[in-house]
Amino acid sequence: MAMLDRSFSVSAFSTSAAGDAGPAPGIHRDRVTAEDLRLYEPPRPIYSFPSVEMGEDCCSIQLIDGDGVFNVSGIEKFMKMVKLAECGLSYAVVSIMGPQSSGKSTLLNHLFHTNFREMDAFRGRSQTTRGIWLARCADIEPCTLVMDLEGTDGRERGEDDTAFEKQSALFALAISDIVLINMWCHDIGREQAANKPLLKTVFQVMMRLFSPRKTTLLFVIRDKTKTPLENLEPLLREDIQKIWDSVSKPRALKETPLSDFFNVEVVALSSYEEKEELFKEQVASLRQRFFHSIAPGGLAGDRRGVVPASGFSFSAQQIWKVIKENKDLDLPAHKVMVATVRCEEIANEKLAYISADEEWLQLEEAVQHDIVPGFGKKLTAILDKCLSGYDMEAFYFDEGVRTAKRHQLESKLLEMVYPAYQSMLGHLRSKTLDDFKEAFAKALERGEGFAVAAHTCAQSFKSKFENGCEDAAIEQARWEPSKFREKLRRDIDAHVASVRAAKLSELSAQYEEQLNKALAEPVEALLDAASDDTWPAIRKLLQRETESAISGFSSALSAFDIDQATTDKMIAKLQEYARNVVESKTKEEAGSVLIRMKDRFTTLFSHDSDSMPRVWTGKEDIRAITKTARSASLKLLSVMAAIRLDDESDNVENTLSLALLDTAKSGNANRSIQSSDPLASSSWEEVSPTKTLITPVQCKSLWRQFNAETEYTVTQAIAAQEANKRNNNWLPPPWAIVAILVLGFNEFMTLLRNPLYLAVIFIAFLLGKAIWVQLDIPREFQNGVLPGLLSLSTKFLPTVMNVLKRLADEGQRAAAPEPRRNPELASKRFRNGIYDNSTSDASSNITSSESGAEYSSPLKQ
Repeated sequence: MAMLDRSFSVSAFSTSAAGDAGPAPGIHRDRVTAEDLRLYEPPRPIYSFPSVEMGEDCCSIQLIDGDGVFNVSGIEKFMKMVKLAECGLSYAVVSIMGPQSSGKSTLLNHLFHTNFREMDAFRGRSQTTRGIWLARCADIEPCTLVMDLEGTDGRERGEDDTAFEKQSALFALAISDIVLINMWCHDIGREQAANKPLLKTVFQVMMRLFSPRKTTLLFVIRDKTKTPLENLEPLLREDIQKIWDSVSKPRALKETPLSDFFNVEVVALSSYEEKEELFKEQVASLRQRFFHSIAPGGLAGDRRGVVPASGFSFSAQQIWKVIKENKDLDLPAHKVMVATVRCEEIANEKLAYISADEEWLQLEEAVQHDIVPGFGKKLTAILDKCLSGYDMEAFYFDEGVRTAKRHQLESKLLEMVYPAYQSMLGHLRSKTLDDFKEAFAKALERGEGFAVAAHTCAQSFKSKFENGCEDAAIEQARWEPSKFREKLRRDIDAHVASVRAAKLSELSAQYEEQLNKALAEPVEALLDAASDDTWPAIRKLLQRETESAISGFSSALSAFDIDQATTDKMIAKLQEYARNVVESKTKEEAGSVLIRMKDRFTTLFSHDSDSMPRVWTGKEDIRAITKTARSASLKLLSVMAAIRLDDESDNVENTLSLALLDTAKSGNANRSIQSSDPLASSSWEEVSPTKTLITPVQCKSLWRQFNAETEYTVTQAIAAQEANKRNNNWLPPPWAIVAILVLGFNEFMTLLRNPLYLAVIFIAFLLGKAIWVQLDIPREFQNGVLPGLLSLSTKFLPTVMNVLKRLADEGQRAAAPEPRRNPELASKRFRNGIYDNSTSDASSNITSSESGAEYSSPLKQ
């Protein structure tokens, strides 16, 4: 008993010359294993022929059972075992037809070294092969598959059950390259012999093929008699032609000769039972014809429409399905369908393969984190390997289908790897941008012009980016990196614009600082001088420094390659800044105008023309000095009262002079009663409110405060002058001389002997002199006697009361000396154009006029 050990559906039967042992009871014929074969051994026949020698590579399965069920799992395992998918188009399919019990299986086993079940003659003649069996021939190149079909005209199926015969015949013609037709020699020439129904069946089912293959019909004449083959073959061919002519054909094929569909070959074999050795020799000779059968000139050299080996399983399934559904079989459409399915399967396999490919996974992981040098070449190689594998496996399928599926596979592959390509370009763009920023910064540090450096670096790194894109490109796709290129361009432009803005800001700040240094202190000095040429000098200074700064600024801006409108705007901004510096400095100085006025007054009043401190010897004209000093202070006030950068004339100085210095010329004895006050306003004529720093009302208040705070200085000067005069006079006081002359010597001596009288007279003299000074009697009588008397009558009593009050205050201060009053602390300062009028320690002002000035006593009101 021959034993087979296979892990897939196999047939293991005893190989004898004849007999039908059948499968072991309880063992499914599609799942027979070596263990099953070891556990069961069929009973030995009473008599058997010598066993057929089998090749080591032979294995078989039942492809279609007797009920017409296709063994799908079996053929898949069979193909993997014989590695049929690797054969491409280099394989052949051989099938055999013939009456039941005509020795078909025996012939195949000897011819191809297969292990098909053979009939056991000692058990009677019966059906041995049920359905269709498939095996691989041993030791024949190319790979040859053999199908053993169920015999025709069998007792088991009966006379009317011929459907399976026709279906199996059509199946064999559709997938076979060579069809062996087994027939007995003594049937040749007989009209009702068994071969004619078989041939008629073959030709009839052939007509159901829309595009029949060029199949080789090899007639095997069994149990050859003494009649030479040369005589048998013409008879056989004649019978075949008659059958062909008698078969009904479609209108388009009515005149088609048999040779267009079949290659007819005839071979004769001796009886296996009577001449076994001769039979084996003839079979061995016939076996040689199956070597290289698909080569030109071979048995199947003219075959057409071959399905690639990897699609054989699916093709066979679909063909049998169509046949079972009793449909006409369109082989070209079937070929396309098989190609579609198999190419789809191959493409999916390759897609799954590359998804799990270690090289691709490493590349995908690496590109997520950084730039991968040679990314394009590596990815191209991976895709090319995948596509080449597809091309190799799908090479033999229909070209149109194969190409279409390849395009689909390529599209899916590109879709799968595109995110990695995007990541690569993203890293490349980021790296290029970072390198550009660094190179651009270094170029600016070297002193290169901004525009030149920006253009050079941008072009250089855009070129590097393009090189990187070329390195990342793959041959299978023409991906355009335009989005990344545009993003890089925008990023570079944005960075350049940002750096340009920062550099322009620095440049503007530099020239603004330069202008601030060039204008602030000179403007302060010019304002402090406060002359008629102050504002013309400031305007000239502003123009000169502004033009100088603009010249340098414009030259520096030319390196930035900016448009003229932006340049003009920045220059205008710089000009405005220079003007604002002057205005801000003027406002700042105006905020401390009172201090400046007092400082100027003190300087001019306390120093002579040679800037030497004055010594009050009694010869100085304090009235004139006071007038000059106050005029200079008023000049300072008028200069700071308004901003005059536009060279427009105004009457601020004249208004202040008339209102504050020349009030004595009005001719009105009562200065408190005036028809109009030019300073009783919040704005200056011909001066814009935006240019006004000190309003007229504020000027009046400031002047009042200024007079009050400078009065002490004048009083001290007068006192010093009088003291100096007394110290330099050796004569008796004028009152003493007058007293001697009036009273005589005796009365004078009485006064001397009684000092009390002298003290009373002295006090009366001082009181009278104080009243004289306070009333300013000479000045009151300048306008006439009657006006003078009227004026004195109204002032006399208040003045006397004021003098007495001051004398009392002076007495109190003599008992408790008071520190010297600081005028600056006694008054509130003027800040930001707002003044506070505080009560002065002096009761009256020293007013400059054409006729002179009045001096008030230092007594506190």
